[in-house]
This record gives sequence, C-alpha cells and structure tokens, in this order.
Amino acid sequence: MVKKAVIPAAGYGTRNLPITKVLPKEMFPIAGRPAIDYIVREAVEAGIEEILIIISRSKNMIMDYFDCSLELEMFLNQAQKSHLIPLLELPNVHIQFIRQVYAKGLGDAIRLAERFVGDEPFAVLLPDQFFINETANALQKTIAAYNQYKETIIGVKAVKQEDLKLYGVIKGTELTEGLYHITDIIEKPQTAPPSNLAVIGRYVFTPEIFSFLNETLPGIGNEIQLTDAIKKMLTNYAAKAQVLEMDCFDLGKDEEYMTLLNYMFKK
Repeated sequence: MVKKAVIPAAGYGTRNLPITKVLPKEMFPIAGRPAIDYIVREAVEAGIEEILIIISRSKNMIMDYFDCSLELEMFLNQAQKSHLIPLLELPNVHIQFIRQVYAKGLGDAIRLAERFVGDEPFAVLLPDQFFINETANALQKTIAAYNQYKETIIGVKAVKQEDLKLYGVIKGTELTEGLYHITDIIEKPQTAPPSNLAVIGRYVFTPEIFSFLNETLPGIGNEIQLTDAIKKMLTNYAAKAQVLEMDCFDLGKDEEYMTLLNYMFKK
C-alpha cells in the first residue's frame, strides 16, 4: 500500500516573478485556499497518511499554513466569530518538512526524502500541477495502477506537439487503454520527441529510485533531473505510464492559473 507522499516545494518559482519573490507559488490563492492545500487534500483522499513537504528557507509560509493558530482561534472566539473556526481545520494527515538548502533540481529534492520513505513505495505530487475531475483523483488513479503492477507508475498526459519541449516525454508500448510500458524517457526533447505523452506531475515510485538519484549527475540547467534517474532505472526495473484523462492546470503559466480561477469561481 502507498501510504507516504513527497511534495517538492523548494523551487524559486522563476516563471511567476516578481510575485514569487515574496509569495511562494504553492501559496497562490484558489477559491480562498492556497494551491498546496488542494494538493495535500488530494493526497489524503488517495489514502496517504504521511507527507513530507520539501521547502527552501524562503518558504516558511507553507510551514506556517499547516500549523495551528491558537491565537487566531482565541480571537475568533472572543470576537463572536467562532463559526469561522472550521475554516481553519487542517487536513487529517501527518506532515513533516525538510529544507533543500541549494536549488539543485527536482531529482535532488526528491532524494532528500530517502530516510522518510525507507523501504516503502511512495507518491510524488508536484504542487504546481493542479488536476480537476468531478469523478476522479489524479493520485488515486496513479496509485491504483501501482497496486495492480507493483512497479513505478508515472502520470502522463497527451500535450500539443509544440509544448513537448517543456516536459519529460515517454516512449512506450500501450498495454491496455491508457496504460503504457515505458521503454525510454527524455527530458525536454528539443527535436523529435518520442511520443506526445508528457510527464505531468503525479508519480508512484518504488524505493529503488533513490540508488539512481544518488548516482545521477547534473544535467539540463545544471540540475539533478528526476527524468535522468528514471531513464537509468529503466535499465534494471520496469515502469509504466498511466494516462491521466482530466483537466490539468500549470500554475506556473499565468493564462492557465487565470483559467483555473475562472473555473473555480463559476463552480
């Protein structure tokens, strides 16, 4: 069973400057709650019991959000506004934090979770990928595929040809509708992407990934790329890709964030 999840939230948010100089992208408001609140609740809904959030020294706001505020609760009681206290209720899950001291990439962030994970399978949720589906949960679907095959599962989505250069892209053979055996994965292919299936921010890994992360050298952007570690892992371990047929909004893109806000406002 997958009971642990890792949420990497230590990046600088350079795509959203200048606001991310003072407000972490993970704290962008969506219908009165920060984006990362929805990500944590998605994990809880999928059966996750322990979460490790990886932050940087400038992201203490995230830690504060998931802490109790006794002073605020006391004020609301004294001001006859106790009906607002349920809004402060935190997700029912154990949350830990660790700092990524240097911004050395997603792969480096995830390998910081090795002690937290131990020898268990674990999920990874990228907090800037926001999924909406009235009947499905992106992580639940990814975990369901893991429960069936007991192999690393990578969430993917068909994207436009011109956008593939922005993502990790898989090559694979379709086993059943929406499920692929991965034969290769390429980080941000600038020419001739192997498919139109882009890695989209939901994963379930077996703990073997850490041995490959620990030997991966800096790649694109002089960062330790998770994609490079997955590529190495494929030489020894099988992995599959689960197509996530649901709306996905990239909070790093202003137009997608605005579209998401519009959707949530009308909901």
